[in-house]
Amino acid sequence: MVVVKSKEELDRMRGAGRIVGQVHEALKEKIAPGVTTLELDELAERIIRQHGAVPSFLGYPHTGRNDFPASVCTSINEEIVHGLPSLQRVLQAGDIISVDVGTIYKGWQGDAAFTVGVGHVSSEAQLLIDVTDEALAKAIEQCQAGNRLWDVMGAVQQYVESAGFSVIREYQGHGIGREMHEPPSIPNFLDKNRRRRPKNWLLKPGMTLAIEPMVCQGDWRTRTLSDGWTVVTADGKLSAHSEHTVAITEDGPEILTRL
Repeated sequence: MVVVKSKEELDRMRGAGRIVGQVHEALKEKIAPGVTTLELDELAERIIRQHGAVPSFLGYPHTGRNDFPASVCTSINEEIVHGLPSLQRVLQAGDIISVDVGTIYKGWQGDAAFTVGVGHVSSEAQLLIDVTDEALAKAIEQCQAGNRLWDVMGAVQQYVESAGFSVIREYQGHGIGREMHEPPSIPNFLDKNRRRRPKNWLLKPGMTLAIEPMVCQGDWRTRTLSDGWTVVTADGKLSAHSEHTVAITEDGPEILTRL
């Protein structure tokens, strides 16, 4: 069941989202050749805790078996999502990096990701980033009360594929609220077999969605590295990731994770 939030609950989610936005701004300023992904992780955790929040990802899923060991995900080049920050992972000019940030503030979640180039990047890499960002914008445009979930999913796929890229199919967006992952599931494509598509929910004011296109240059298939977390493109080609937490309101979509 999709949880519809009250006005008071949405206001609490805005608090979590603002912290995510502040972390994004600080990390974008920090990213440069020579910086390690562990430095990014430490900066993000410091900002999150300074605001009285906790990192959503640290220790996730809290089972005691290979729980996520960091506060943010840092995924470089062919890495799609869930990359592990490390002192040994040093950013190089020409890399692209996606950073996924989640916070829990007063019991409510915020979740958003961005991809940027490190120094000067190739025109092909920059185009991938731009298309991924625009696909997210197209999806958010469809987050209108009265529209359907498939409108959001289809907007991502249509834009990405028209630009000559592929949508990652094995990972997806999700509802969000008190929990990081709530119904509905939000793939970034419409399966040709309609029976395999998620329920085509009617979008209503108070719904909150984490929409996150993951886009790659080549084939959409993936594999997971031996660390049990880092997901990469199976063909080794570049991937980008862009995400915001969005509320459906009577006045249109509200991005909760943007300053």
